Amino acid sequence: MRRTLIAGNWKMNGSFAANRSLLSEIVAGLPVSSDCDVLVCAPAPYLTQCAELLTASPVKWGAQDVSEHAQGAFTGEVAASMLVDCGCQYVIVGHSERRAYHAESNADVARKTSRALSESLIPIVCVGETLEQRESGQTEEVVAAQLQAVLDVVDVAQITQLVVAYEPVWAIGTGKTATPQMAQDVHAFLRQQIALKDVAAAASVQILYGGSMKPENAKDLLAMADIDGGLIGGAALKSADFLAIAAAA
Repeated sequence: MRRTLIAGNWKMNGSFAANRSLLSEIVAGLPVSSDCDVLVCAPAPYLTQCAELLTASPVKWGAQDVSEHAQGAFTGEVAASMLVDCGCQYVIVGHSERRAYHAESNADVARKTSRALSESLIPIVCVGETLEQRESGQTEEVVAAQLQAVLDVVDVAQITQLVVAYEPVWAIGTGKTATPQMAQDVHAFLRQQIALKDVAAAASVQILYGGSMKPENAKDLLAMADIDGGLIGGAALKSADFLAIAAAA
């Protein structure tokens, strides 16, 4: 039985004061016993604050990106070992904004995934298509290529350490939405792709939906057989919304 994972991606938002307020409200609002895991992925400067405020809570924390390099002369990069030093358990790799704004290729994402795994971090591997790609019928081709690049560099044992996040770029902040069935169809396709490498691993891998999950649509999305949680953007910055999504799980 796969546990549900509700992961908040703060993107480039936050301040020490705002973070303290947000995290205290999330911790206070979570039920004592929950059927889902809760995670926040904060900007790198705030990871030690997350460690300070969340260590005694059920909320986990992670980073939004990681270098493919272990160490060295790579100014501005953050190594996987540094994230571990900050108490991170997870790291997002291949987010659509990294692919679009920083020209990260499928091969780049695969290398970052390998580096994260080498430090026992859980990579949240993001895949997703643009509106143009969806309208031209390329959804499966695009997400398959993105995921396969990662599957090609991990062994069977490592597959179970992955989390996959499907984020249809066309449904993020555009006013367009994917129906629960549309999302389910892609999630099922991704799970079938993983099963080609290992059936048992495919059954255990969490696949999150990252296409503007909100309190209003979370319950219907999470009811789908292959949607195991959400990678939450804007709603993760509002404690009431984030807690409502967690409650829907």
